[in-house]
Amino acid sequence: MTNEYLEIILRLASALVVGGLIGLERSYHGRPAGFRTHTLVCMASALLMLVTVYESQWFTSGRMERVVVDPTRMAQGIMTGIGFLGAGVIMKEGLSVRGLTTAASIWITAAIGILVGVGFYFPAGLATALTLGTLSTFRWIETRMPTQFYAHFMVRFQRTAAMPEADLRRLVADHGFTIANLNYRLTTEGRHFEYRMVLCTLDANNAQALADTLKRSETVLEFRIAPTGD
Repeated sequence: MTNEYLEIILRLASALVVGGLIGLERSYHGRPAGFRTHTLVCMASALLMLVTVYESQWFTSGRMERVVVDPTRMAQGIMTGIGFLGAGVIMKEGLSVRGLTTAASIWITAAIGILVGVGFYFPAGLATALTLGTLSTFRWIETRMPTQFYAHFMVRFQRTAAMPEADLRRLVADHGFTIANLNYRLTTEGRHFEYRMVLCTLDANNAQALADTLKRSETVLEFRIAPTGD
């Protein structure tokens, strides 16, 4: 019995450590689900799996003959519940969606907690290392590899002083952008005219240059450059 208690302590402590490590990475980057959230998710997953691993502690020997405990069903229930928690950290900002990586990290933290709960320390440790490597090392790679930068762009003019589309296309192209999904819109009872589009470039600094140009234009009433995010 003492050995079982020590094993339970070891598994819960291991879940606390690995969940905390992943959560620290998320907290460092200012994500909504960070250190405490990931720690609790991992511990909860491990704790629930202990219910199935140590069923002898809560079933008497006579009742065990009539009850069959399937640990995989508990794992399925955990992952289903984690789906609701992960959905809570996904935020939609305009046309951009953020929080997908944090939701994925919560999901894999729960999976690691399940492994720790059933005593699979080697795959749990390996998964923890790979998860931290994905969240940190891959971020370093992403910042240094050439990637396309996308942004939602809106610019507003007085209806009678709207920039011609050809001029706007030329302005955007001169700043290194290509245009996709160009839309037109009349607002404020027809007094204002808007262009809305998705911009694409290989240099994110082009957005600042475009913004500086638009700020100097006297005909521009309002503009918005919103990068799409993770």
